[in-house]
Amino acid sequence: MPTRTAQDAKCLAGRYYTSQDIYEAETQNVFFERWLYAGRASSLTGPGSYFLCEIESESVIVLKDSKGEIRAHLNVCRHRGTRLLTEPNGQLPTSIQCMYHAWTYALDGTLIGAPFMDEVESFCADDYPLKSVPVAIWEGCIFISLAEDPEPFEQAFAPLIDKFGSWTIHELEVAHSISYDVPANWKLIFQNYSECYHCPALHPVLNRLTPFRNSSNDLEEGPFLGGPMRMAIDGGSMTMSAQRCAPSLGDLSGEALNFVQYYTVYPNMLLSLHPDYVLIHRIERLAPNESRVICDWLFHPEAMAAEGFDTSDAVEFWNMTNKQDWGVSALAQKGISSRAYTPGPYSELESMIAAWDREYLRSIGEG
Repeated sequence: MPTRTAQDAKCLAGRYYTSQDIYEAETQNVFFERWLYAGRASSLTGPGSYFLCEIESESVIVLKDSKGEIRAHLNVCRHRGTRLLTEPNGQLPTSIQCMYHAWTYALDGTLIGAPFMDEVESFCADDYPLKSVPVAIWEGCIFISLAEDPEPFEQAFAPLIDKFGSWTIHELEVAHSISYDVPANWKLIFQNYSECYHCPALHPVLNRLTPFRNSSNDLEEGPFLGGPMRMAIDGGSMTMSAQRCAPSLGDLSGEALNFVQYYTVYPNMLLSLHPDYVLIHRIERLAPNESRVICDWLFHPEAMAAEGFDTSDAVEFWNMTNKQDWGVSALAQKGISSRAYTPGPYSELESMIAAWDREYLRSIGEG
C-alpha cells in the first residue's frame, strides 16, 4: 500500500480554479467521459417517474420504464432537436411527447408516434429512437456516462463494487435533502472534504466527535480515495447530540460501529458512511467559480417508519458543518483569484488532496 505522504506536493495553480479553458477541458475529458452519480434509484417510485440530470450542454432524462427498468435518454427530440422535458422531476404517462410537433416516444425510447411522417416515403420510425446513454446501479445509486465508449462500470468501480456491503446502502432511502449553491470551484469542495487539517479551527464540534488525527485511509491513489475515522465516543455518531439517531445499519457490529467512513468518488460524489445513516453529497459544476451541492441523508426505511423517527440530530450537524465548509471554500475561491496567489505546500495531513490532484491532472491529460 502506498505510504501516506504529500510527497512535497504543492497546491494547484490558480488557473485550475478560474480559467474557462480549464473548465471546458474538464467538461470534455472528465464529465463527458467518466461515470457520473445522477441520483438514488429509490427516487424513481414507479413506471414513468423521472428526474433530469443536467451536465453542461446535455440534459439527461433518467426514468423508470414500463417494465420497471431504469433508463437514461438524452432530452432531445429526434425530429428538430427540441428539449422534451423541462420540469426537473415528475411523473410521465406511458410516453414522452414533444410539445413542438407531437413526436411521441415510449418510455424505453422507441418512437411510437410521428404525425404525418407516413407521407414521407423514406421515413422509418425505427431509425429515430431517443438517444440513450449507459446506466449502472451501484448500492442503490444511479450512475450514467456520456462517453461514446465508456469503461465498463464494473471495471471502473472495481475498488468499490463490494466494499460497503455491511451498510446495505441499496436498501436505504432519502429521508432529507438540502441543495446548496456555493460560490467556489468544484475542486475546492472535493479538496476540503479530503483532509481534516482544517477541522480544529473550522469545525470545533466535529473535531470533538472525531479528533482530526483519528483519520486513516485504505484507498490512497486513483479516482476513489478515503478511509475510516474513529469517533471519540464508542457507540456514538456524527450528530449534534453525538448519539445515534437510528438503529445501526446492515450487519455492522463490534468495532466497526465506532467509525465513520469518508470517501471521494471522482468526479462528483462524496460518500460518508455512519453507523446509523449514510450521507451523500452530489456535486454539480455551474461555472469555474460556482458549484451546487445536493446533500442527501439516507436511512433504512424501517427506521424511517418507526414512531418518533427524527432526522434533525444528523441534519443539523451536517448542515452546520456544510455551511462552515462552503464559507471557507468561497473565501479560498476569492483568494485564489487574486494576483497575489501562488501555490503553497501541502502538509502531511493533506496527503489525500495531493493524491486527488494527481488523479485530477491525469484525467484532464496533464498528469
